[in-house]
Amino acid sequence: MKCPKCDFDNLSDTRFCGNCGSSLYRSEQAAVPPAETLRMPLKELATGNIFARRYEVIEELGKGGMGRVYKVFDKKIKEKVALKLLRLEISSDEETVERFSNELKYARKIIHKNVCRMFDLGEEEGTHYITMEYVSGEDLKSVIRMMGRMSPGQAVSITRQICEGLAEAHKLGVVHRDLKPQNIMIDREGKARIMDFGIARSLKAKGITDGGIIIGTPEYMSPEQVEGKEIDQRADFYALGVILYEMLTGKVPFEGDTPLSIAVKHKTEMPQDPRKINAQVPVDLSLLILKCLEKEKKKRPQSAEEVLSQLSQIEQEVPAAEKVLPQRRPFTSREIKGAFGKRWGLIAALLFVAIAAGLAFIFLRKEKPALPPANKRIVVLPFENQGALEDEYFADGMTDEITARLSSISRLEVIARTSAYQYKKTSKTPQKIGDELSVGYILYGTVRWQKQPGGASKVRVTPSLPGQDLRRHTNLGESV
Repeated sequence: MKCPKCDFDNLSDTRFCGNCGSSLYRSEQAAVPPAETLRMPLKELATGNIFARRYEVIEELGKGGMGRVYKVFDKKIKEKVALKLLRLEISSDEETVERFSNELKYARKIIHKNVCRMFDLGEEEGTHYITMEYVSGEDLKSVIRMMGRMSPGQAVSITRQICEGLAEAHKLGVVHRDLKPQNIMIDREGKARIMDFGIARSLKAKGITDGGIIIGTPEYMSPEQVEGKEIDQRADFYALGVILYEMLTGKVPFEGDTPLSIAVKHKTEMPQDPRKINAQVPVDLSLLILKCLEKEKKKRPQSAEEVLSQLSQIEQEVPAAEKVLPQRRPFTSREIKGAFGKRWGLIAALLFVAIAAGLAFIFLRKEKPALPPANKRIVVLPFENQGALEDEYFADGMTDEITARLSSISRLEVIARTSAYQYKKTSKTPQKIGDELSVGYILYGTVRWQKQPGGASKVRVTPSLPGQDLRRHTNLGESV
């Protein structure tokens, strides 16, 4: 074979020129060197996997437009952290990854009690990932779904904490750009923590693209974001107004059948006064919300300090008892409150005692050796509603109440609610679910709310707790 560079004649099976050492293949025909392996980027991680030789996957916490989020154990620092595995489209875009890296430098500077710390951007197996502080709790969207409308005191308390986190970030020149309830965690003490600071800026400009596709979360986008214009901190205040509106009314100000229709409403329609939906909203609080939702950003609050000042004045008029956020409060309704009152909590408390006793029996019985700590993990699957269809939320509420109470037991790790709810109405066996979640125990059961006109209503809860081998069951009886 003749060398294309020096015309030296080489043997036909030679890859490199014996005279000048040049490759005998043209660049467009060159084969991949044997030592180089083409790797496909990861789409997801499984429980128990060791990722990047450092992070042991505990469970998946959720997924969104940017990728999947996992709770992992960092073997290097010996702590639990959150790991976001970025979508393939993002990982494969070098410009986007470079922007992520630059933005992370600024986001890491935000150190505040109401902001979730960002740690690092890494790459493994062709996939980029972000590590951040792990916060045990529920995202604000889930809290709103469970509670429905919040009291003005609760909503103001959460909004003030969010605003304090925004104030610190804005001082450093960092704008969130994708503020929404899904990006706000409420921890076990009821404290708010903002997540994903600065990440949105790394993506292509939010708004409607040339193809008419919306990038972002339309329900919380400011009018200037819809148009794809340059944005500043006042876009965060618009989103804050939407979040506060949702906490007080149980709904966002603009809804539609498609993301595009929602985005257009942000540009063209005026929001309904929240007091027309919830008469308990103070006038001053309603005026603040509407000011945040102004179409023109120059008419909105211009700084976080301005919003905090107004919130402080409103908070002074709110009774202290209304400011407390219930910890993992389950789904409720006026009907439940009226029919059961304290009995709702009593049912959950009695059931919790039975479950705790069952766990103690399994852990301590003599004929079975003590379980290693790693296997003392339990998942509470959504309880099956055997009553009327409209009572579905009642079964969900009982599930959340039991999950919250079990989380208080030391040395027992309870799988997050978001991971458990993927198995609602599943046909998978307990053994299969146990393998997928890497848990030693699964709690599930049925709930039936028997309503009797003119008489006392009854609730029948039948729990089941398979043991570690997920074939031996502990009968926990029934709670009525």
